[in-house]
Amino acid sequence: MVTAWATLKRNWLVTRRAYPWSYFIGTLGPGIFTVVVALLSYRAIGGGRVSAWFGASSGTSDYLGYVTVGAAALMFTTRMVLWVAKAQITEQREGTLESQMLTPAMRLPYLLGVAAQAFITSILELCCLLGTALLLGVRLPVPDPVSFAAAILAAFVAVFGLSIPISAIMISAGEAHITQNTLFCVVGLLCGFTFPAALLPAPLTFLGELLPATAAMRVLRAATLHAAPIQQVTGDLLICLALGCLYAAVGLLVLPHAERRAITRGASA
Repeated sequence: MVTAWATLKRNWLVTRRAYPWSYFIGTLGPGIFTVVVALLSYRAIGGGRVSAWFGASSGTSDYLGYVTVGAAALMFTTRMVLWVAKAQITEQREGTLESQMLTPAMRLPYLLGVAAQAFITSILELCCLLGTALLLGVRLPVPDPVSFAAAILAAFVAVFGLSIPISAIMISAGEAHITQNTLFCVVGLLCGFTFPAALLPAPLTFLGELLPATAAMRVLRAATLHAAPIQQVTGDLLICLALGCLYAAVGLLVLPHAERRAITRGASA
């Protein structure tokens, strides 16, 4: 916990002094654009109504609420990955990876410290997105507090777990943009952020279920759109936590090998 707290304080200090506004705009912009396009489509094309198929597939007739929650979750995922998955390759680019590897600190508390700072920043940015949605006329019901807290935990574990193997891929390959953008496309397509997964072919739906973000989205929507009690989301919650921990375990297992590969490549360059 000492390592996690020290990392959180360091990253928070850096954020206060040099806030990456380009990340903020790049993450908030698509979220607001998604909500605006959904609002225009709902009113201008759909006439303020949704089909029976959408209601049956999504479990709600509140199209704007459905898209807003999904856009917020996708923004959270994007923001967390931009911080957590790029932590090690950023250390390499700044020339501190070798020093980090020589310290006795474990990778998990270090990454938890990075994730904690990213989580705080992401929550503040999500407030901007949800505030904009409220100004546009989107209204969400009061969520069940216990289920909502569980959904936030599930989303955190899901994104944190996904980020660690991606971090290993980034530092091993020596690049970040192609890897992270590929991940964003995959989770955006498969995890049902802005449309029901039933629209996808069966093989893609199966692949989506292998990603913890899919179960996290179901928990989050059940808590925010239906005020579902914790008993109704226990199954998806356990699936999300199990998959997230599995991805994290695999990532922590391969990350040291990826770091050594990155250092060896840098030494031979």
